[in-house]
Amino acid sequence: MRHLLRMAAHSSQTNMHARNLAIVWAPNLLRSKEIEASGFNGTAAFMEVRVQSIVVEFILTHVEQLF
Repeated sequence: MRHLLRMAAHSSQTNMHARNLAIVWAPNLLRSKEIEASGFNGTAAFMEVRVQSIVVEFILTHVEQLF
């Protein structure tokens, strides 16, 4: 998480601020075998990724307090 926070610090050059990093990394960081096994698709899959990205963005914006 600290590495992603360092990446976010360069967002003015890369446009990879906490929200974009969360969208990209959330499905890998919060992977759920149950969701994969159930075969989520379409809207359900989108909603799950949305929730995951919100959680990861929260963690990224509060790294110092959490870790």
